[in-house]
Amino acid sequence: MGTVTIGVSIAVPEPHGSQLQERRAGFGDAAAHGIPTHVTLLPPTEVEASLLPAIETHLGEVAAAGRPFPMRLSGTGTFRPLSPVVYVQVAEGAEACTWLQKQVRDASGPVARELQFPYHPHVTVAHGIEDEAMDRAYEELADYQAQWPCTGFALYEQGADGVWRKLREFTFRGAIVPPQAAHAARGSLPTGQL
Repeated sequence: MGTVTIGVSIAVPEPHGSQLQERRAGFGDAAAHGIPTHVTLLPPTEVEASLLPAIETHLGEVAAAGRPFPMRLSGTGTFRPLSPVVYVQVAEGAEACTWLQKQVRDASGPVARELQFPYHPHVTVAHGIEDEAMDRAYEELADYQAQWPCTGFALYEQGADGVWRKLREFTFRGAIVPPQAAHAARGSLPTGQL
């Protein structure tokens, strides 16, 4: 059967996903239209195609243990000079994303792997383009804001044409946590900072 390249991510929903994808293309990132706007949980990973059923079962178990959480994007950040990336920051939901990606890559599962860099949830808006365009992306999206309830994640496969296509969605089975309850549950924020 050979190998396939897969990834697991949380899709940025509409209208935000298309807006950020168009902005990414506008900055000159040629890969923009082949990559749905997302927060990565498992970076591009080559696996044996025969493992896909086991991977889907594993991801279903991860989703069953998860529950919806508030996601909020706010402002920009960059990995430069270490990596030529400008991104929109995950201002709320980062802890849940970190937990999910650990479960996805769990050593006992079918996609156990080490990461090249420490995990940092983000939404890439420019990658590997001219420095001036990277600077423009960083500045023009500095005030960007979006929020939505994250209710699951998806498995994607990269085609021979370089385009990422969704194979299957996985929906959390736990109860929905209203944003106020999520803040209160943390208990570490001083009054007035909710």
